[in-house]
Amino acid sequence: MTLLRISTLMGATLTMGLAAGAFALYAHSIMPGLRKTDDRTFVAAFQQLDRAIINPWFMITAFGGALVLTLVAGIANRGTPALPWIAAAFGLYLVAVIVTVAVNVPMNDAIKAAGDPAHIDVAQVRAQFNEARWAAWNLVRVATSVPAFGLLAWALVLSGRATA
Repeated sequence: MTLLRISTLMGATLTMGLAAGAFALYAHSIMPGLRKTDDRTFVAAFQQLDRAIINPWFMITAFGGALVLTLVAGIANRGTPALPWIAAAFGLYLVAVIVTVAVNVPMNDAIKAAGDPAHIDVAQVRAQFNEARWAAWNLVRVATSVPAFGLLAWALVLSGRATA
């Protein structure tokens, strides 16, 4: 049972780090970089970035994997000192998932649905996209997923102490 507890917790921690890193990357480099581009570049680049991130590797190893593995780690670590930390991480990351599904994904879908940047009013599409709103909600994802990663790392420390 110890191997299951540790392996699921390690998996949860690693995938949470990947998810938190992806959200942070958008906050610290992608969106600030895109903010400085012209409308056509912004729309075209954002459309392609969103198409690229929707792939099995990202969905399994980061976005969905973090939620599922954190839940599984919580179940596997019932009755251990790590459980409250895992549960708190799960709750925080669940907020990030809800924000993603309720806010960011619909905005992403709308900008993709606008069509080919060569054949649309890119200034209007960019204005309707509202990048400041998207970025603000992404900061919520950063503010929940990064601490979730830290909580899982702490849960690993506690698990190591319990097995030592």
